Amino acid sequence: MFATPESFADVNKSTIDAALKFAKVSFDAAERLVGLQLAVGRDALSESAKNATLLTEVRDVQDLTALRGKVAETTTDKWTNYSKAVYEVAQQTQAQWSNLFEAQVTELNKSVAVALDKVSKTAPAGTDVAIAAIKSSITAASAAFDSMTKAAKQVATMTDANVKAAASATNAAVKSAKK
Repeated sequence: MFATPESFADVNKSTIDAALKFAKVSFDAAERLVGLQLAVGRDALSESAKNATLLTEVRDVQDLTALRGKVAETTTDKWTNYSKAVYEVAQQTQAQWSNLFEAQVTELNKSVAVALDKVSKTAPAGTDVAIAAIKSSITAASAAFDSMTKAAKQVATMTDANVKAAASATNAAVKSAKK
């Protein structure tokens, strides 16, 4: 028998710790999003009251057109900023989850390597080829995981740049349409 009660306890503790870390990251992100939603709701109510007051002061079509342009620009700026904030929360949460996942995979690989070393010491003669094949497979899987992680980070970087460019283009389009 290769596994001991202590090793099972260690694996269970590690799994519970990882689950708690994932839950904490998730709750922190939810808390930030709820806070953002409340702030946006409060601001929208205040802005609506202000715009209603400004609407009562409109005296002619030119004033109404100017007010419409000002409201459109302000609203677009606020929604662009809101979208950026939501995106940032999502991006930071994804990065934290990725880091936790990578740490778990690394820990799992170490555990499997230790277990294989223990097995190889007590295994019958001739099984060393099978154990070497398993170790080779684990090494290849780790390399593939590292490659996918790097590719995912590159995609995230490109997406971030595209979101920022789209936000800037939207703001510029609204400002030019106002003129």
